[in-house]
Amino acid sequence: MGSPFRILRARFDAATLDGLAELLLDVVEGGASVGFMLPLPRERAVAHAEASLHSAERGERIVLVAVDEDDAIVGSVQVVLALPDNQLHRADVAKMQVHRRARRRGLGEALVRAAEAAALEAGRDLLVLDTVTGSDAERLYARLGWQRVGEVPDYALWPQGGRCGTTFFYRRLGRG
Repeated sequence: MGSPFRILRARFDAATLDGLAELLLDVVEGGASVGFMLPLPRERAVAHAEASLHSAERGERIVLVAVDEDDAIVGSVQVVLALPDNQLHRADVAKMQVHRRARRRGLGEALVRAAEAAALEAGRDLLVLDTVTGSDAERLYARLGWQRVGEVPDYALWPQGGRCGTTFFYRRLGRG
């Protein structure tokens, strides 16, 4: 039996824009701290998806999407490549999102592994990310071998308000 989802590079088309916007709306409405506050207007979610895909077209980032058996986007992760000249050996992992209906099925791990592979393919061997302290994502990164750097209290806000701490991680790729 195959996986219930496929991970691929996002295309810039209407279906992808709509799917990425719906995914962002779902995760923010579900309480994820991914840079947006409630209420999140659909137009803002679409604009964010459009900006991310334009950035990918310019080679500044890689946008990966996970699609289910109906080709609906149920997850996404970005590998940010646009960094200063003295940091072109690394990339930032950003906006890792899994739709609430697709959680607890291994999709988060699959997205992280796909982001790592995409970074290596792009010539990057050091990845950095941050996530909400105490979250399922924090436990996932630790389980997958990411190295915890430390925590900054009150770093960001929950979408409904209130502060949350952030934990920073890194991972060296292709070096054991």
